[in-house]
Formats: sequence, C-alpha cells, structure tokens
Amino acid sequence: MLLLKPRGFCAGVVRAIDIVRIALEAFGAPIYVRREIVHNRYVVSELAAKGAIFVHEIDDVPEGQRVIYSAHGVSPAVRERSKKRHLKVIDATCPLVMKVHFEAVKFAKEGYSLVLVGHRDHDEIEGTLGEAPDVTHVVSNVAEVEALQLPNPERVAYLTQTTLSLAESRDIIRALKLKYPHVVGPHSQDICYATENRQVAVRNVAHKAGLVLVVGSTNSSNSNRLVEVSRNLGTKGYLIENSQAINSQWLEGIQHVAVTAGASAPEVLVEEVVNYLRQNGFENVEEVEVMPENVRFGLPPEIVQAIGSAGGSQTIPVK
Repeated sequence: MLLLKPRGFCAGVVRAIDIVRIALEAFGAPIYVRREIVHNRYVVSELAAKGAIFVHEIDDVPEGQRVIYSAHGVSPAVRERSKKRHLKVIDATCPLVMKVHFEAVKFAKEGYSLVLVGHRDHDEIEGTLGEAPDVTHVVSNVAEVEALQLPNPERVAYLTQTTLSLAESRDIIRALKLKYPHVVGPHSQDICYATENRQVAVRNVAHKAGLVLVVGSTNSSNSNRLVEVSRNLGTKGYLIENSQAINSQWLEGIQHVAVTAGASAPEVLVEEVVNYLRQNGFENVEEVEVMPENVRFGLPPEIVQAIGSAGGSQTIPVK
C-alpha cells in the first residue's frame, strides 16, 4: 500500500475548521455558518454536533446573530446582506481564494473582460463572480472558450478556481491564449499549492499502483480532480467518503493500492481506509512523500481577539 504525502487538510481548511471550533468555544452555541465550512460531510457533521448551524444563505441566519463565511468565500452582495441584517461576521475565506477576489477587482477596474476558469456551480466561483459580475464570463472547458464573444479582444484577463486540475486549467488557458493573444493572467497561478501538490503526488505513483483511492466527499472539487488525474494516467481511481465505501471487487487482482485524500478530508478517515486495506491483504504500508508542506495561515482578528479576551485559554486544535 502506498500512502501519499502530502494528503488531506491544507492550511486553508485547517484555518476554517479552527475558526468554527474556537468560535463555538469562545462565544458558545449556536454559531451559524454559511454553506459547508469545507466540502466534507464528516467535518460538517462533527461541527454541527458541537453547535454549528449550517445554512444555505445569509437570510437564513436570525438578525443580529454571529455567522461564519465558509473557506470558499462570498460575493460582495452576501457581505452587504450581512450588514443589513446586523450580523456579526467572522470570515473564514481561504487567503488563497481571497487573492483571486482581489485580482478580479483589480482587472475589472483596469477595464478588462474577465474570464473565470472553473465550475460555475461551485461556491468559490459564485463568490469570485460576484466581485465583477458585469464583466466576468465563466468557462469550464475549451468549447466554452471557443464560444466566447468579448467586446475588446485586446483587453482580456483570466483567473482560475483554486481547486482545478493542472491539466484541465492548462488546456483551457492555452485555448484562451490562442483566441486572445493579448490575454493576461495573475502574477502567480491561482491553483493553490495544496491542490497542485496532491495532484503531483498522484501523478508520481499512479504508474506503480493498480488502484488509487481518494478519500473525500463527492462535492469536493479538489478530491474529484485527484480521481481524474489517476484515471487520465490509465490507473483505476475511485472517490470514497470512508472505508465503508470501498467495493471489495476493486481490490481483486490488485498488487499495489495508493491512498490519498482531498484537501478537506480529515486524517481519521484515511486511517480507517488504511486499516481496512490492511485487513484485506495490503499489510505493508509505504508512505511516499513528494514534497513537504509547512504552510500556515493566521486566524482572523475576531478569533484572535476572542482568544485574547479569554486570557489565551482557548486552544487552537490543528489536525
């Protein structure tokens, strides 16, 4: 069994989950959270059991209550509705997602038509699109790039969702550059370090494995991309919520199984999968580290102040 590293929680996910946990400890339940704090059902259920109430929209939060924005970010319209409802906001938007928001505002102010590469039904795209809706066009594939009709072909910029596959975004960006030779993009790529690292890890071991199991929820974009990376390299890959989702028939005739996890999947679920595989003939575990990850993000001021007000008694649970 090949256990890939890095895997599981990224810095943005750790930060978002810590924000909810510390807010519950500092302020008490209930704490409202707009959408899933991260796209993992196990994590959401665990936080709900502690007193977090997950709502779809800000309008579902009682006026004047405390609400946390998810790691995927929100649009300015959501922020405005929060003000009108006098909500006490704690923003858990991943700093790397916020970077894309800032870039969208910048390009819009400079008069560019903005092409946003991503999945239009994803929470992250919804938030970024809201920064400059009048000039932003969402594309999910090369065909949609070819169908674009923009007002000024010489003033076009692009940004990407942070959780896309590297190959997917590369093909779309290549198509954009062919159609709009003057297109400009961000100074550094928008696909986040954790998304890239986990994909690179799968690419590096897919040829050694007959099967790749990705621990993550079905609505996790980066987890789905890991499965795609494996399958595109000709290795069977499956997305599993937990060990109970493993089909024993997948293991028939397989000598080496590679295990990884999306950036919002907790290590406890990975451990359950490893134990299941050990009990089913894959007793030897080799951890394969592609590159170290030492990224950490600071907490928002509301949480820092809450910890300070409590005399630092709140612990920051990092997994």
